[in-house]
Parts: sequence; C-alpha cells; structure tokens
Amino acid sequence: MTKEQLTALEVSFDQLIASLLEKREESEHFTAKLSSEQSQFTRFNYAKVRQTGYVIDGWVELTLMQDQRSGFRQFPFTGNWEVDWQLAYEALQELRAELPQLPVDPYLVLPSETNTSREIHSGNLLTAETLVPTVLELVAELDFTGLYAGGIVIKAYGDSTGAKHWFATHSFTLDYSLFTSQGQAVKGIFAGSNWNNEQFTTQINDAKKQLKLLSRPAQELQRGQYKTYFAPAAVADLLAMLSWGGVSEADLQQGGSALASLWRKEKQLSPAFSLKENFQRGLTPRFNEWGEMASPELALIEKGILVNTLVNSRTAKEYQKMSNGANGDESLRTPELSTGNLAFSEILPSLDKGLYISNLHYLNWSDRPTGRITGMTRYACFWVEGGEIVAPIENLRFDDSLYRFWGENLVDFTNFQEFIPEVGTYEGRQLGGSVVPGMLVEDFTYTL
Repeated sequence: MTKEQLTALEVSFDQLIASLLEKREESEHFTAKLSSEQSQFTRFNYAKVRQTGYVIDGWVELTLMQDQRSGFRQFPFTGNWEVDWQLAYEALQELRAELPQLPVDPYLVLPSETNTSREIHSGNLLTAETLVPTVLELVAELDFTGLYAGGIVIKAYGDSTGAKHWFATHSFTLDYSLFTSQGQAVKGIFAGSNWNNEQFTTQINDAKKQLKLLSRPAQELQRGQYKTYFAPAAVADLLAMLSWGGVSEADLQQGGSALASLWRKEKQLSPAFSLKENFQRGLTPRFNEWGEMASPELALIEKGILVNTLVNSRTAKEYQKMSNGANGDESLRTPELSTGNLAFSEILPSLDKGLYISNLHYLNWSDRPTGRITGMTRYACFWVEGGEIVAPIENLRFDDSLYRFWGENLVDFTNFQEFIPEVGTYEGRQLGGSVVPGMLVEDFTYTL
C-alpha cells in the first residue's frame, strides 16, 4: 500500500465518523471500529508454491447505544466514500429499528473519552516478486511447508464523543516446518517488520541441525518428573493460558481464575517471574473497544507477586473497580516476560540430563483453581544427557501447576528473549505477540 492509499483510507474513515456525528440523535451514542489489511499470502508445500494471492479487505463494526441498550452491525469498508456511507447509513437505520426490541444492559459502557492517537509503523517487507526466490533459496532441497503472510494491517476507532484513533503497521510472519522423511518436524516462525535475510539464514541453519538430530532413533521415556528446558515458543504457549482464566479481573471476581491463590496472597511465584504488558514495541494498538488508551506499560506480576489485573470498563462498572484500558476479553495483548541469567551457551550444560522442549500444543486447564495445565509436546523435542542432545523423543503429555514450574521449581530464565507473534488469519491477520525468554525447570511432570 502506498502512502497516498493509506492517507486516502484514513480520510475516508474520518469522513465516515464525521457523517455519523451529523446524523446522530441527541440520546444516541455510537462507536465505529475499523479493521483493514492489504496482505500477501503465499503457501509453501514440499518447498514449492502451492497457493499465492493478494488480499485487500476491510470492515467496520458500528455499535449504536440508546436507553441502556446496544446493538451492532458489520459492513464492508472499501475506501469509496459513496459506497461506505450508504452501507453505514443502512446499518444505522437498521440499528435504530432494532434497539427498542433489545433488553436493557445494566453494565453498558458508553463512550466517554475524547482523546486521539495516531501511530504508523513502516517496515521493509519482501515484495511479491522477491518473496519466493528469497525463501526457497535456503530450503529448496528440504521438505519445507509454511505460510507467509505480510503487508499492512490497519485498526481504527471513532465514536460519538469525537474520540479518534488510527493504527497502521507493516509486518510479516513466516510460519513454517521442516520435515524428515519419517514425518518428524522442526517448527519455526520468522516474523517482524523488516525482513533480515541474515537472520533468516541463521534460523534456517539452526533448524537444519535440529532436523539431523531428529533422524536418530527416538528415546522412549516413562511417565514421571524430568528436568526440562522450554524454548521461548513453548514458554509463549504456557503464558497464553493466562489470557484464559488468568489475569482477567472479571475471572477473579467470578471465581474462575487460576491466579486466585496468587491474588489472595496464599501463594506466590518465583522472584524471577515478572510479567508486564508492553505496548512500547508498537506491535498492537493501545486503544480498546471503547476508545480507551492503555498505559504504555502495565506491570501485572512483579517478582512473583500479582500487582495488577487486566480491567476493562465493563468489569470496572460491575465490580466498582478502576479500568486500566484492557480489551473486552481482558486478555494479554502484548505481554513481555522478564529475562534471567541463563546464557544460550549454558542451556544444555545446565540442563545436564532431561528434556529439551521446543514446542507445545493442545494446552488446556486440567484444574484451573490450582493452576494445573495439561498439554502435549510437539515437533523437535529431545532427550539430553551429559549436556548433549542424544535423541528425539516421542510426544509426551504433561500436567503440572504454574505454581510449581513458575514457582519453586523454576531454575532460571534465559538472558535473552524472542518475539513469538500471533499468526492467526481467521477473519484477518492478527496483531501482537509475546516477548519471552526460555526457561529451565526442575521436576516437570509428564503423565503419558
């Protein structure tokens, strides 16, 4: 997308908000949220292009509020003013007819902010012409499968108070796997706003080394407790569980949070564990569904102690709390987990004998009140002896409590972090991701 095209979309959205303000009745309130993207999608299989295309998409969600009732409509956003306004006005009229039939919402949040923001993060992405040769040059001889998604994503907001927010970012993700002839795989994600071929080459070369290790006979392990190193991608999977019955204030108030014991100060995590929301990297917008701006940073857990939860305005209204700009789900949007002292070169020597876990999947709460998480190991996971990788392992099921692996059994975090992006594309490319270190844990519990 050119700078001129981006400006035209912003002007069109501003005009849409201005027109809605003109048509608004005195007792009405509204919010309008824009999601738009122009993205290149290329799917690889067996180191060949299997599907490629360019997507231009956009939609607006208009919410109308009156007399403690609300309803919403979604309609396409094209950037063509005449088309967009016709769709918006039709949605407005439909909502006006519908609202009297809807139930009263006692915790309805009306827009009340008048602030504005504008963030545009440019990048240096591969073009459609350079994408395929750049990627396949390094993996042409391998069984390489993956999906590249790159381009510009736009999020915007406007409402009946005059608040306006505009966020646009250039970014890409290459979510890929390298397979052995026996079907084992090494998974990787390369992502950012600026394509760096040197970094990509290093990452692929590291994956090739793991691929060779996977060709060794697998080590069969019995259920039990093993010292374990979790690579950053695996740590990100565990951290994501806190968005589902973890750091949400509503979940705590309703008795559904795994951090309730931490909240009541009955337990605490390791002093090495500190978690915050960090919007300063520009990975995702700071504004939420009500146009409220979160702080650039918000500490959630400091040295093992819960110091803040995520609170949105609806929860604040229901439980007489103070909102801190959380989203509707009160989920983590741009979490950052603090580093420790474990150097990359010391990971295997410090592990000595145990498991090296690259990825996890199928995570779920097995006992949420006690913080127990279950799931499976996946992709390149190895048995280590004498500080050396000796064999791959078959997939294992684990079941352990975060109060153990982030508490008394946490040995250390690495002194480096990795960005693990959101790679979902359902209804549009997702933004954000986690910035996390690897971690070394004593006596992690494997059940199958």
